[in-house]
Amino acid sequence: MSSEYGNRLKVSVFGQSHGDAIGVVINGLPSGEAIDTEELQAFMERRRGGKNAFSTKRSEADVPKLLSGLQDGKTCGMPLCAIIENADKRSGDYSEILDKPRPGHADYTAFVKWQGNADMRGGGHFSGRLTAPLTVAGGIAKQILARRGIFVGAHLDSVAGIRDKRFDNGDGNSLFQQIANKDFPVIDDEAGEKMKASIIAAANDLDSVGGTIECMVTGVPAGLGEPMFDGVENRLASALFGIPAIKGVEFGRGFEVATLRGSENNDPYVIENGEIKTATNNAGGILGGITNGAPILLRVAIKPTPSISKEQDTVSLSRREPAKLVVKGRHDPCIAQRAVPVVEAVVATVILDMLIGG
Repeated sequence: MSSEYGNRLKVSVFGQSHGDAIGVVINGLPSGEAIDTEELQAFMERRRGGKNAFSTKRSEADVPKLLSGLQDGKTCGMPLCAIIENADKRSGDYSEILDKPRPGHADYTAFVKWQGNADMRGGGHFSGRLTAPLTVAGGIAKQILARRGIFVGAHLDSVAGIRDKRFDNGDGNSLFQQIANKDFPVIDDEAGEKMKASIIAAANDLDSVGGTIECMVTGVPAGLGEPMFDGVENRLASALFGIPAIKGVEFGRGFEVATLRGSENNDPYVIENGEIKTATNNAGGILGGITNGAPILLRVAIKPTPSISKEQDTVSLSRREPAKLVVKGRHDPCIAQRAVPVVEAVVATVILDMLIGG
């Protein structure tokens, strides 16, 4: 199934943006794990739209209803199913796209694949709305990982070329929590204000901007992963590309390594308190597909929101002729800021899957 990932821990997402509900089924969760629903809701709140001028005006409560998989607040070994109702829908805003595919969206490709039968209201199954159930799965995984001393955090690395500070090898859960408690998920608030200004400027110009997100995982032991096609990078990248709008993934210093010499890029080994560690982390905590004990460090690139209010060139599918389109509806002028917890969520589920033998 294309909307499922994971080996032993399988995460399956279902629903459409303007359907009655969206949801997730999680198979393979360890039994006996307590799930703090208030903590889970706080994590969901970080992704939720409609809270400020930098996100969509669509405002959903995003309160997951846990239908199965828990007994007395703990996982019971059965599949966990959660649904999130869609309440704030304006399907009429999308009537024009049935004949005029939006540039940058999956409207045309879905039309070809399913002969015009796909539900594309609000983006359908391709919508960023489907990241809400992903966040449910990731919020649960993060709680389980934390009990094992493993923490996942992320921040808005850049917006429209404006860059935040980056994570350092010594950073950890304290900084992750500071970022999570902010309205705008950056390390450097001054950089954050500049990012906000660029988002507002794009919105005022009926346009959008893209960005990058940096994610770090601390506490992962050395030796996790496999060589070649089942390495940690492979597994993470495969799942991360399932998040709508992600166009690139890099680990450690990423594409920058192509500009370095080996002497600059290699991470020297050192002994600290009797343990083998690396002095730097250019590799992003992974060598040969296997963790080396340093924090896992990655970044993702997120494209500008394709739904913009500027007039764009498209075609009429029925008339087979050029057409113009102004996208209606409520859309984020920058997707990246709301995607920060989503990246954490996907990374957390992949790491938990690998830890339990998946």
